[in-house]
Amino acid sequence: MSAPQTNNKTWLISQATLENWLDSLAKARSLIAPREVDGVLLYRPVENSRQMQWDFTRPVLSAKEFFFPSTERLLKIEKTGQQVTLLETLPEGQTILIGVRPCDARGLQSLDALFLSHAPTDPYYAHPRENTAIIGLACREMGSTCFCTSVGGAPDDPEGMDVMLYETEGGYLVRAMTEKGLALIPETEWPITDKVPEPAKMDAPLYTLPQQDSLPIHFNADYWKHMSERCLSCRACAYVCPTCRCFIIRDEALTTPGQFERIRCWDACTGENYRRVAGGHRPRASQGERLRNRFYCKFYYYSKQYGLGEETSACTGCGRCVDACPVNIDITEVLTELGRLA
Repeated sequence: MSAPQTNNKTWLISQATLENWLDSLAKARSLIAPREVDGVLLYRPVENSRQMQWDFTRPVLSAKEFFFPSTERLLKIEKTGQQVTLLETLPEGQTILIGVRPCDARGLQSLDALFLSHAPTDPYYAHPRENTAIIGLACREMGSTCFCTSVGGAPDDPEGMDVMLYETEGGYLVRAMTEKGLALIPETEWPITDKVPEPAKMDAPLYTLPQQDSLPIHFNADYWKHMSERCLSCRACAYVCPTCRCFIIRDEALTTPGQFERIRCWDACTGENYRRVAGGHRPRASQGERLRNRFYCKFYYYSKQYGLGEETSACTGCGRCVDACPVNIDITEVLTELGRLA
């Protein structure tokens, strides 16, 4: 499903015009874009468009980390005698996130269901989400481990974008998808075109999502124990995932006496100590239970809990977990097996 457009206009601009536009935007806002860092492609702050990588499949980490960082301070705590002061830390400033792939935009929409759509709203997520404009870049084709079309997405899907860019002969087609995006575009300076984007190449295999009602039947299947014998509980799959959102909160002392900080850090249900309670009890002590929970969360729990719908999952098909797993646990392999069991 595509995001509603604010108008029917499509602009055709050259690479030079695009770069000049981004450079002008960077003068007033922070600009984040795909950028190579020590040989690894990541979404990172850039000073201008020349630092941005244009030819890429997708960054190693998703855009999630700029709205839900791997580690972030929530509060600074100051204690003087019996007086305790809490200083909340909320992100400030306007940001533009450029070059976002459709799978990452879908991931943010999944996170919105938790952090924004259901009370209480998370202010640490809501502030950067509200103050960030997302400029998407359609994929020319699907990567070797991508399967977005199997989970309701597409490599050129504009849903969740404020502005969408499509590479074409002679430059880029530009479409404003929201009022926020339209406000960024110098309409009077760009030529309008009736040219339409060329369809992206979608020759990747299609996988059938399991029917949600069939998943409880296979909860105790031996398959989970068998599959988990390969799992190292390293949590790499969760850390590269655009939709994993589990976290822990802890207080740490600062170097200044009487000062502390409360920080939030990513966690993952595949970790051995996930949700360990006082006394050392772990509700999912075995690897099989933890691995099963990851896939049930993606394809059953999250959709049910946050009303995403029968045909929607918390997986964007980006394939990052396939690339990151050191023991080759493949989510598409799991989908195939669940389909067979059904």
